[in-house]
Parts: sequence; C-alpha cells; structure tokens
Amino acid sequence: MTDPVELTRALVRCPSVTPEEGGALVLLEERLSAAGFACTRVDRGGISNLFARWGRAGNGPAFGFNGHTDVVPVGDEAAWTHPPFGAEEEDGWLYGRGATDMKSGVAAFVAAAIDFVTETPPEGSVVLAITGDEEADALDGTTALLDWMAENGERMDVCIVGEPTSLEQMGDMMKIGRRGSMTAHFTLRGKQGHSAYPHRAINPVSAIARLCDRLASRQLDLGTEHFDASTLALTTIDVGNAATNVIPALARCTANIRFNDEHSGESLTEWLKAEGDKVAEEFGVEVGLTVKVSGEAFLTPPGPLSELISGAVQAVTGRTPEPSTTGGTSDARFVKSHCPVVEFGLVGHRMHQVDERVRVEQIGELKAIYTRMLEEYFARA
Repeated sequence: MTDPVELTRALVRCPSVTPEEGGALVLLEERLSAAGFACTRVDRGGISNLFARWGRAGNGPAFGFNGHTDVVPVGDEAAWTHPPFGAEEEDGWLYGRGATDMKSGVAAFVAAAIDFVTETPPEGSVVLAITGDEEADALDGTTALLDWMAENGERMDVCIVGEPTSLEQMGDMMKIGRRGSMTAHFTLRGKQGHSAYPHRAINPVSAIARLCDRLASRQLDLGTEHFDASTLALTTIDVGNAATNVIPALARCTANIRFNDEHSGESLTEWLKAEGDKVAEEFGVEVGLTVKVSGEAFLTPPGPLSELISGAVQAVTGRTPEPSTTGGTSDARFVKSHCPVVEFGLVGHRMHQVDERVRVEQIGELKAIYTRMLEEYFARA
C-alpha cells in the first residue's frame, strides 16, 4: 500500500517555492513510473509540469486528477514553530509549507491512483496532470498541460482538482464552480498646478475620488442560483504627491472584481470603461484603463460528477459535502474548458499561513475518498 502521509512528508521536504520545481515533480515521476504510469514532463516557459497516464489513451473512460506542487514563500522563517520544509509532526499535525495547499492533496490522489491501478486495474485510463505553476501567474502550468494534451490526443473525461475545499470538517464542502476574477487599473491624467489656483489646473485627485465612489457604490447584482453576489474591492489609490500646495498631474487606482455567472470579463470591462468615460467628461481628465481577467466564472452543474463525490465522501466520513462556488480562483478555471471538473480536498483554513499544517489522519481519509471515487467511477463506466 502506498502511504500518503509518507509521500506528503517527502513532498513537503522539497523546497518548491514557485516557480522552483524543488525536486517535487522529480519525486512524483519516479513513484508513478515505478507503478506503470507513462510520465511526460511538459515544461514550458521555465515552469515544470508533469503528465502521467496509466492505461492506453483512448481505450475506455479517463478519470483525471489535477493539482500543484508549487508553494508560496515561507515569510518570516523565524516565526515558524517547525522548519517550513522539515515535514515534522507534533500532536497529530504535519507541519510545513504546502502541507495543506496542496502537497497533501497531491500525495493523496497519487497514492490512491497507484494502489487502485495496481490492485484493480480498470478498463480505461487514470490521468494525473500536476503543475509547478499555480501559486504565481499560472501562465505555463495547467494551461501548458492542457495544450500538450490537445496536441497529443490525450484527454480526461472528468477531473477532480485536489485543492483544499473543506471548510471546518473533512468532506463538508466541494467546489462545483468558481467566481470570475479580474483586476482593473485606472490612470487619470490632469494638469499640474498650484493649489491656490485650482482653476489653472485639472485635478485628477478629485476625478479619481468620484470614480472610486461610483465604482464602490455600484451593486453589481444580487447573486444567482449557484453564486453569491459579485463584489468589487478598491485595493489601492495612488497619487504620489508629497507637496500640500501642488495639484498633481496623475492619479491611479486599482479595483479587483470577483464576479458570478451573470457577468463576463468582457461585459464588466465595458462597464468600467463607461464609468471612466463619464468621469473624464465631467472633470476634463484623460482616463486610461487596463484590465487583466484571471478567469471567467464557471459552473459544473450538479449531476453525475458531484454525485460521485458525495457518495464517496459519505461512504468514508458520513458527511454530505455542500456544493459551493465560494472562494478565490483555482486551476479548475482552465480545466473546465476541457471536461467537467469539481474541486475536493482537505480542510484549508491554515493554508499560506506561518506554521501551515494538516491533520495527519485527514491525509489518509482523503486517499480513501479518492480511492472510492475511482472505484465507483469505473464500476459505472
């Protein structure tokens, strides 16, 4: 039997702070190759990724797992109770950067996949798409894997992303979709002048105050069937003016929007541009806008895949996971264009923190849940 706790320890000891591979994917490739998986490194743009498949491509259904081995920086290492890459255990907790997000999840689905194909070889394929680029820009991670799969005739019919989704107890929540995310950067250009003679200047500070008020006061929607209301948060207003008697020429602000399936990045960009145009006309400033859409809102409607997950979770924990679309973004936003995708994993409230840690018994539970998913999926196929 493949021990997911031992594998989690080994992965945590790999210092894979994004974008460094840190030995984590090398370790997984060795373990998976030894178990009969065909492994391919799909590296792009200096990012390391691993594709692994058991079974012949195109021969029967293909069940996929997706996850990442890169982690965020440790922060103040002196503040850690245990070394961030030591994988030390205390009082039933395994400590280390990535212990929760998400090396334990990767270890659980890798261990489940290895044991499943070894003990009960299915009629079909088990695919693992593991990236080293999720915590940063995610430009050459899961997208690179999906591009390579399309070019090489590889596929997943369904996919589980092993992100930590449980809220308070193991198995109490799964993610059937995610809100979209976008960031808007406004630059307002006026005319510098003396504050005693404001009529000789064009004040971008007054204009940006009006713009920010218009943006923050707008109720984007009231929510939809599966999503909470969309939100807009102003994250910075920058003038860079140290002089109290000078009206500056430039002012900048940034807003982050998390939006539901009532909107798209395109429709919200059009609204933002219209608000900027109104302020430009009112104050006589020039308004520049740049937008980055990190991901569109998406939903995998409740159905066979979420039912498969619920059944597996109930069998192992006795709980019924709540279908949710809350939280930030994940690589599921890329996988959703390839196949139906749902996220399910550990309790995640200690991820990215100093002393990040995971309950040791939950790693074994998660492996058992993933194993049950594989068994049920191929039994139904």
